[in-house]
Amino acid sequence: MNSVESSFRDPSGYVFEEDNEIYRTVNYCYKENYDFLLSSGLCDNLVKKGYLISHEELEESKFKDVYKVLKPVKIPFISYPYEWSFSQLKDAALLTLKVQYLALKYGMILKDASAYNVQFLDGKPVFIDTLSFEIYKEGQSWNGYKQFCQHFLAPLLLMSYKDLRLNQLLKTNIDGIPLDLLNSILPITAKFVPSIFFNVCVQAKLQKDCEKRDIDYKKKSHITKQQLVLINTKLQDLVNSLKFPLKDSEWGDYYTFTNYDKAAFESKKSIINSYIDKVHPKTLWDFGANNGLFTRLASSMGIESVAFDIDPIACEKNYNMIKKNNEKFLLPVLFDLTNPSPNIGWANKERVEISLRQKPDLIMGLALIHHIAISNNVPLESIAKYFSALSEYMILEFVPKEDSQVQKLLATREDIFPAYNAEGFELAFSKYYNIVEKKEVVNSKRILYLLKAI
Repeated sequence: MNSVESSFRDPSGYVFEEDNEIYRTVNYCYKENYDFLLSSGLCDNLVKKGYLISHEELEESKFKDVYKVLKPVKIPFISYPYEWSFSQLKDAALLTLKVQYLALKYGMILKDASAYNVQFLDGKPVFIDTLSFEIYKEGQSWNGYKQFCQHFLAPLLLMSYKDLRLNQLLKTNIDGIPLDLLNSILPITAKFVPSIFFNVCVQAKLQKDCEKRDIDYKKKSHITKQQLVLINTKLQDLVNSLKFPLKDSEWGDYYTFTNYDKAAFESKKSIINSYIDKVHPKTLWDFGANNGLFTRLASSMGIESVAFDIDPIACEKNYNMIKKNNEKFLLPVLFDLTNPSPNIGWANKERVEISLRQKPDLIMGLALIHHIAISNNVPLESIAKYFSALSEYMILEFVPKEDSQVQKLLATREDIFPAYNAEGFELAFSKYYNIVEKKEVVNSKRILYLLKAI
């Protein structure tokens, strides 16, 4: 049994992994709330709507010191809020508010509002913390309000009003972006919006004042359930009103400007499909996936696929396509391969880097290696070493110097890469991989390799 490090914060129960399955304990201190969650019908309704992850109770448990042991549906790949596109974070925020709204109707309330309580399954956000609910007591405030503002509202406002990259502040603020920091960054025009003024400016001042006087601002007022519902509705309206900033990026429209013609595209798709068929993977990671065009070759076969890309606009387009087409096996993840998501949080174990989250059967790196090797000066052998540790199989596209995309990279810098050619690539990668197959893309000098780690 391996305890999941991030679950230590909740005294109601903990999460552990055993035989590649995920389990959650329900401690006796949470018994009353858990029983009410089930008996009230709230749990069934949330699961039916697709808002809450479903689970089964184990009939017998070797853990005699706990009330129940649950086996929830396993999320294929755990992602974090700082790895989500704007619309992913927005949909996760709206889901949290919908869960809170429904909980109030059934006489319960969310005791927290952490963005880490949400994951993505079958292309949609789903609430995964079954122990976040507690029986509502008349007059109590929503303890999760501040956390909702810091985990969801703050990054969404910064992304919408300032810059999409500001969601990365969640990496250095694991408990959410402080409201005073948000207030200092937001443009003055945003603060004239009444709902933003109240939920950001007023709350930031209240928190600061209460900190100075050493009092708890949450306990100052008696609030009715109707007022809680109204607050929830207003927050939903505010989140819904936030728009994705319409900007173009080099990668958001990447496939419009490549030197691929139709024949080359079809050749590339055919080769990739043949390689996927040889491996028969159940899980796949695609690095530099852009809008997921080639990742969908795998996900359309029912292969659980993660599309990693550095560009927030490309990830946004990918996610919106998933929503539009109701796709179920594809997850976009905002990810910088040369500066990947680190281990952070308590003891550097709460939120972990990608290799500790899943071991994919196959990874892909298409039109990627020149960016790592030339733009970032990473040696080919170092690239091979990193990728070979992630998965047994890899599909990799080598883009030679003659290619127009590489020429763009070399146009503004000295060519200090004498070993960057097909022979040098194969020599470097041979230390970590065997070449299973290689094929040249038609009407192109690009080569697609199927590699197997040694």
